Amino acid sequence: MISNGKHIVLMAPPGGGKGTQAQILRDSLNIPHLSTGEMLRAAGRAGTEVGLQAKALIDKGCFVPDEMIISIISERLDQDDCKEGFILDGFPRTLPQAKALDTLLFEKGLRLDHVIEIQVPEDLIIQRIIGRFSCADCGAMYHDTFKPTKTFGVCDSCGGTHMIRRQDDNWVTVVSRLKTYNSITTPVLPYYEYQGLLTTIDGVGEIDVISEKLKKIILK
Repeated sequence: MISNGKHIVLMAPPGGGKGTQAQILRDSLNIPHLSTGEMLRAAGRAGTEVGLQAKALIDKGCFVPDEMIISIISERLDQDDCKEGFILDGFPRTLPQAKALDTLLFEKGLRLDHVIEIQVPEDLIIQRIIGRFSCADCGAMYHDTFKPTKTFGVCDSCGGTHMIRRQDDNWVTVVSRLKTYNSITTPVLPYYEYQGLLTTIDGVGEIDVISEKLKKIILK
């Protein structure tokens, strides 16, 4: 199988920082960050058959079946920017998805090189999520404790004064999402550990420090 060490899955509970780290790795390694949500939206915008089917389900608030997600990932992996590798964020979430991904990659002559789990204590995750807010004008992200605006109520980036919080960034929703992750996604970890692909890192600390840990694992 063809491999260059850069076919990566990042796993972490909601609020664990995998999205942030995936974006940093994307820029430093020059490989695409493949977020499941963004891939579904992009496929819908592109008007592909499976993309339009997925969009119709999402617009109705319905569940997108695994087969459809795998098909969209397959289309995305065939694009030129994935030739040097990719960072998967948000997939796989379940053991059947992990097995389906292995089958898909095998069919394309590829394999995963690293599955990296970012571990963060649940109390910190709750604190991270319920304290975050953003500028409605430019989208800049902030946090009550970890990244407040320099001037209260004023965006550092654009000077906007309209700050917003996601409705689902509340204690009840976060705890529910963590329970779902622990029951559905955590069982995927032993599957990758058995294959010798899993590495676990501590996700507590400065963003740059965690990024360096990830790059050392990927580039060693």
